[in-house]
Amino acid sequence: MPHRPITVSGVEVTPLCDAVGPMGAAIRRPLAEMFPGSGLQDEQWVLHFHCYLIRDAAGRLTLVDTGIGGADSPAASWAPVPGTLAGELAAAGVAPAEIGTVVLTHLHSDHASGVVTDGRPAFENARYVLQQAELDAARGPVLDRLVTPIKGQLHAVDGDAEVSPGVHVRLAPGHTPGHQIARVGEVAMTGDLVLHPVQLDDPAIRYVYDDDQETAARTRAEVLSALRAERAILATAHFGEPFLRLQESSRHDV
Repeated sequence: MPHRPITVSGVEVTPLCDAVGPMGAAIRRPLAEMFPGSGLQDEQWVLHFHCYLIRDAAGRLTLVDTGIGGADSPAASWAPVPGTLAGELAAAGVAPAEIGTVVLTHLHSDHASGVVTDGRPAFENARYVLQQAELDAARGPVLDRLVTPIKGQLHAVDGDAEVSPGVHVRLAPGHTPGHQIARVGEVAMTGDLVLHPVQLDDPAIRYVYDDDQETAARTRAEVLSALRAERAILATAHFGEPFLRLQESSRHDV
C-alpha cells in the first residue's frame, strides 16, 4: 500500500492504489486535445487509479469504486489491467466478504470493473450503490458484464442520500448522467469530477471524455466552490497523491 490512511471524525479513509499507468492507445490523445484550452504540453499522462476504503468507528466498511478489474475486464482495451484492488484490501486487513457497502461513483470501466470476479459479485455481502440515472443509462458490456451480475445487490438512489452511517453521496452529473461523489466528514471522494490538476485552477476546462462537457464544467465549478469554502479534503481518483486539501484563499494546496 503506497498511501497512508487519514482519520476524520473518527472515520478512517484508506486510499487503495489499484493501478498506475498511461492510457492505452485506444483512447489516448495529446493532453491539449483531452483538455481543450488548458495549454498543457504534449507529455505522457500517467494515471493513478484510486479506490477508497472507509472504516467507521463501529467497524463498518464501505468501498468507494472498484477499479479496473481483471485482465479480461471491460477496461482491458485501455487501462493497465489487471488491477491490484484485492491485494490492496488484503494489505489493509480486509476480506471482500467484509465489505458492507460499495459506492460506485459511475459505471466507467476504470471505476466499476472490479465489481465482479469470474462473473460473480466480488463483494458478496455488499450493497452496490448507484444513482438511478447511471443505471438508466447503462448499455452494452457495462450492463451485461458489470450491472447484471450484481442486480440482486443493487441499491439505486436518486440524488443526495446517506448510504451508510456517516457516508453520503451527492449527484454530480456531467461526466456521466449519474456521476456521484461520496462524502464522509470533510473528505470528498470525487470520482471523475476532476481529472487533472489543471481543472482545479480553472474548473471551466473541459475533458473530452465527459459525456456532457457543459454540464460537467458547471457541476465541477459548483462542487469545487462549495468544497473550497469549507476547506474540504479531496480524495481524487487519478491524481498521483490521493488527498488534497483545498484552500479558500488559493487555487489548491496539498
